[in-house]
Amino acid sequence: MAQKPSIPKGTRDFTPEQVAKRNYIFNTIQTQFELYGFQPIETPSFENSETLMGKYGEEGDRLIFKILNSGDYLNKVDDKLYSTKNSNAITSKISEKALRYDLTVPFARYVVQHQNEIEFPFKRYQMQPVWRADRPQKGRFREFYQCDADVVGSTSLWQEVEFVQLYDAVFKALKLEGVVIKINNRKILSGIAEVIGASDKLIDFTVALDKLDKIGAEKVKEEMLEKGISKEGIEKLQPLFTLSGSFNSQVEQLKSILNTSEEGKKGIQELEFIDKAITEIGLQTATLQLDVTLARGLNYYTGAIYEVSAPEKVQMGSIGGGGRYDDLTGIFGMKEVSGVGISFGLDRIYLVLEELNLFPETVTKNIDLLFINFGETEALFCLKAIKQLRLNGINSELYPDAGKMKKQMNHANKRNIPFVVLVGDEEIKSDSYTLKNMVSGEQEKVSLQDLISKFK
Repeated sequence: MAQKPSIPKGTRDFTPEQVAKRNYIFNTIQTQFELYGFQPIETPSFENSETLMGKYGEEGDRLIFKILNSGDYLNKVDDKLYSTKNSNAITSKISEKALRYDLTVPFARYVVQHQNEIEFPFKRYQMQPVWRADRPQKGRFREFYQCDADVVGSTSLWQEVEFVQLYDAVFKALKLEGVVIKINNRKILSGIAEVIGASDKLIDFTVALDKLDKIGAEKVKEEMLEKGISKEGIEKLQPLFTLSGSFNSQVEQLKSILNTSEEGKKGIQELEFIDKAITEIGLQTATLQLDVTLARGLNYYTGAIYEVSAPEKVQMGSIGGGGRYDDLTGIFGMKEVSGVGISFGLDRIYLVLEELNLFPETVTKNIDLLFINFGETEALFCLKAIKQLRLNGINSELYPDAGKMKKQMNHANKRNIPFVVLVGDEEIKSDSYTLKNMVSGEQEKVSLQDLISKFK
């Protein structure tokens, strides 16, 4: 007996209904991207390993899926190296490509390769799948889509302001209320690291701090101690763990904490600029909130950082995030090109909309009409009508086999098709169609023009 097939953990099949709902989210986000002036690009699903490795920190590198070289991939591994069982050293010999981890680093590579064709500032959006060798759990998959928008070639903080508005516009269009856009600034984190004497451990500090909402303050402190951050320095962090209140009140407390750090002060000024502009412009449905423990443990962020939280009544991780990166393209030899971008987590947004029952009923709209097949002559007559219906934008189809009528009716019911059309000798002679409502059971005889008028 053949073994039942399966798919890898962290991946999914999607039913027609699920695909329709996902497309609704894609289309909503794409509409807003284009309203804001972003242009679409696409990049390959896999990149050269050297493009990706070392760009996401140690934890990110571990989660990158490596692709084995074609052919005899062990050929380049000599016996001495093989006997060491050093996986990192062996991997570099047997794998030269990797699945993309996100869309930002491939975008930086794209900008460098196409710099002579690009008009700066360049606003791009990209909606493609990415892969991470993570531990699968609710809302976290190994294969998932990101929907990114970025601007490169401008240091203006008005871009940060626009991205807050863009988040708000998308969630307004999706009718998702209660979303919180959390914001912080990497310069503030650098300033804090400086104040506690851990500037040389900034990455370790931010990676640990980014886990605060997941593992709690005590565990974060333990991780910082393990990474070599002093106990005295960690004690100075205590006010951060309990910082709360309005945007302005938190900023005032930060000014006190960071009064000796020029870098930290600059971060505060940038946050104040963004908050003042958003307060003046206003948001439709989301709330902008300062979160000084927000770190987003990726190495390339240098300024504002965002993370979007779903409404409190839904137990879900972040549904979006992003930030400013001043020199991401520098890793590929193109210096001093600043960028800022955000990402929407499509899969988590889907789960939130599903849980809150926010998908419009029309999203999973099926065909309007199923023509019952009574035989070759009747089928041909029906197909002529179906052609006209489709030309008028009406979803209709013919049941392919001239089987039992009960079977065809059951098919319509299982697919939730609201109407069926019956055509026999009498209908062909009178050039008419019998239309049956599958909910009420009512039938009426109509002309083709009546059918078109009724469903157009």
